[in-house]
Amino acid sequence: MLLLISLPNKSDAADSIQRINDIEYATTPEQRLLLDLYLPRDVKHPPLLVWIHGGAWRAGSKDNMPLTDLVQNGFAVASVEYRLSPVAKFPAQIHDIKAAIRFLRGSAEKYGYNADKIGILGSSAGGHLVALMGVTNGHPQLEGKLGDFDDESSSVQAIVDYYGPTNFMTILPQSTPHGLSVRVPALQLLLGDRPERTPDLAKLASPVFHVDDQDPPLLLIHGDQDPQVPINQSHELHGKYKQHKRDVTFEVIHGAAHGGPEFFDAERTQLVETFLKKHLKK
Repeated sequence: MLLLISLPNKSDAADSIQRINDIEYATTPEQRLLLDLYLPRDVKHPPLLVWIHGGAWRAGSKDNMPLTDLVQNGFAVASVEYRLSPVAKFPAQIHDIKAAIRFLRGSAEKYGYNADKIGILGSSAGGHLVALMGVTNGHPQLEGKLGDFDDESSSVQAIVDYYGPTNFMTILPQSTPHGLSVRVPALQLLLGDRPERTPDLAKLASPVFHVDDQDPPLLLIHGDQDPQVPINQSHELHGKYKQHKRDVTFEVIHGAAHGGPEFFDAERTQLVETFLKKHLKK
């Protein structure tokens, strides 16, 4: 059953946003897979964004959706849950998200948004997953077979990666001791072992190894004092995009660490909105 509720976090949000909770987009042996849909009221066929939460692939929730300002400015947002690494190892996470994209395309008429072009956004582990989504459109090993919308495309047309890992073969050598204390157990859970001991799977899971001349526009946002995901991870993906002459923007937030309100302040929200309007509203 679909549940409609009002958003309490802004005074005018209840009037401007309709939220539909816990829409089932696929099922797996481990769990039902759900998403929440945020629709701007009085906007016909708004462009669709997909939000992927962080949490080191082993935690986090679709309930933490920081793009309310974009919904109020006329975008629809689907906040998607995926199987976490204690439940299922990679590539389960990317199979889930690709299934969500197919479901959302197949359900566009039902819910009233425009899914011809989809933007995907995420932070930290979610940033890694959205970058991987964008550079693996149609990848046979990563597509998966979940859900009831096999005829729909799982491709996305714009990516916003907030401080996500991009190369599992280099992230540990780049990391601080604090970063290693977080990243080593997280990657062991995700991949089944350290990346150097599972190099084929680690490369399959690393966006930098998939970049080609067909990839969609990318916006990277990273703090230069990030103690958990080194900023060099975004530099690597930025460099690959430049090498292939793809559309890429790299926003460095000086003094910023791993997350924080500055990533979603008015300045950065305007940057993201301008980027998405350019690539989704043509």
